[in-house]
Amino acid sequence: MTHFNDMGLPPSILSACTDMNFVSPTAIQELTIPWLMENDGDLIALAQTGTGKTAAFGFPILSKTDSNRKVIQALILCPTRELCLQITRDLDEYSKYIPNLKTCAVYGGAPMFKQKEQLNRGSQVVVGTPGRVFDFLKQGVLKLENIQSLVLDEADEMLNMGFKEELFGIMDFCPKDKQTMLFSATMPNDVATLAKTFMVSPHRISAGKQNQGAENIEHFYYKVHAKDKYKALKRIADMSPNIYGIIFCRTRNETQEIADKLQHDGYNADALHGDLSQGQRELVMSRFRSKYVRLLVATDVAARGLDVDDLTHIINYNAPTETDVYIHRSGRTGRAGKSGISIIIVHSKEMSQLKAIENRLGREITYAHVPNGREICEIQLLKFIDTVDNVDVDETQINSFLDVVYTKLEHLSREDLIKRFVSVEFNRFLTYYKDALDLDLTRETKVKPLQQQVDYIFAAFKLNIGAQHGLTKRDLMRHVNRLKITAGIEIGHIEIMSDHSIMELDSEYQDQALKLLNKSNYRGQNITAKVLIPKDDAPDRRRFEKKPAEKTWDRKSESKSSDQPWERKTVKKSSDQPWEKRSRAPKKNYRNDK
Repeated sequence: MTHFNDMGLPPSILSACTDMNFVSPTAIQELTIPWLMENDGDLIALAQTGTGKTAAFGFPILSKTDSNRKVIQALILCPTRELCLQITRDLDEYSKYIPNLKTCAVYGGAPMFKQKEQLNRGSQVVVGTPGRVFDFLKQGVLKLENIQSLVLDEADEMLNMGFKEELFGIMDFCPKDKQTMLFSATMPNDVATLAKTFMVSPHRISAGKQNQGAENIEHFYYKVHAKDKYKALKRIADMSPNIYGIIFCRTRNETQEIADKLQHDGYNADALHGDLSQGQRELVMSRFRSKYVRLLVATDVAARGLDVDDLTHIINYNAPTETDVYIHRSGRTGRAGKSGISIIIVHSKEMSQLKAIENRLGREITYAHVPNGREICEIQLLKFIDTVDNVDVDETQINSFLDVVYTKLEHLSREDLIKRFVSVEFNRFLTYYKDALDLDLTRETKVKPLQQQVDYIFAAFKLNIGAQHGLTKRDLMRHVNRLKITAGIEIGHIEIMSDHSIMELDSEYQDQALKLLNKSNYRGQNITAKVLIPKDDAPDRRRFEKKPAEKTWDRKSESKSSDQPWERKTVKKSSDQPWEKRSRAPKKNYRNDK
């Protein structure tokens, strides 16, 4: 087994390794450190997230830096401020026994003047994001004529985030004889072009199979209806009492919504996304690193650079559209030789994405059934009993109270005492999951009995836009979907008139839909929406069974005299119509009427 002592590192670095309990290097460190200690040529290193890349380039750079010269000798570029700060903290820890060596972090979202002051005081190593570094170079604040080492960490992500122009600009300020080190998890065309343009005969190192996940991570997927994803997420969390993980969402709005719901339901959760200020982000991360927050709901961009140990779970709330994204995410668990779990919650339309991820991952992702209420209650109960069994009892403190406790509980038998004792802690789970439904799609029968089919109750909305505004049914459905009222909201009948339209939406989301519709506009026209009140002789809401065959209109079977050409097969003519029908404008005027 290789040890850090065998790599030619100076005593100051080895002392820091001892303090951090670093004994044996990771695969990328074992391949990279000896080569960089003996060579000054360019290097391309391919390794997944969480494999110890910071030490792989950090140890050699610090070993070769002259701490007595107060000039910048190394520049490390990374995609996000979180990663920038993490690398800076790591380098400070590695160099604590090197006198006079200073590391400076330069990143956006923070006051420039403080970073300028730190640079003016003299730093040998600068860690920065491309945007802020390029700004300082153009201002003449940052000078790179003396740098010996340039590191591009997570180069693929920097290019994905649109930093190509800044990266190429930074290269123009660097001396030609520097050593360039490019670290990346993937090697897309943009990264290859960057390497070909600015690197000279680079040595290549690859730790593990490119684009494939670590072997010590288990991969599972759960298949549910889109509307049941949040319920499935809670069950996944409940069946893992010691869960400590990141939940990845696609958008900032979805991230905040899921975090708010989890907090409301009693989970120690918080959100991390681009709308947070730097102070808010640092507070969230501090709470997460201290494990006060057990579930961090985040977007990919915001989570870049999170270097958190001991994560037990990575949960993809949606199937990632890019396969490399899944591998990046899953690499955040199972670090330092520990095991981890990576999960995807999918619905039926995401199965093709799941297959693509399996192909890139190089292994099959295991199907796991969504636990039912009894299974979760049993897991939580056993966890509680284990906690009680292993609790440390301070007899010197508790003994003085026991006489009062014994007197208070002497009327209870042993069995009654245990029942009450468990119920105090456990009644919440028992009540919540008492009548919980089975969410697992794969356990459903292909054809359900009629009485088990899902019914939707629709609310009718009147909107102040119609055919004269160029509106079509398809346009209106697209507009509703863009509002993101909820995932997969059920849309009922749509009727487009000349100056207005009527649309039905799932009444469960009536208030939310009304609020979002009234805040939106269509082609510059501010939308005014109101809920139609049914007639006295009409039902409060019309019901439609959710059957695939009824998602389309059957125009062929309609007679020419039909006074409701838009209705579905199962809806009786006029008897279920809760609003007064108006005549349409002539079809020829729909598009041309201004």
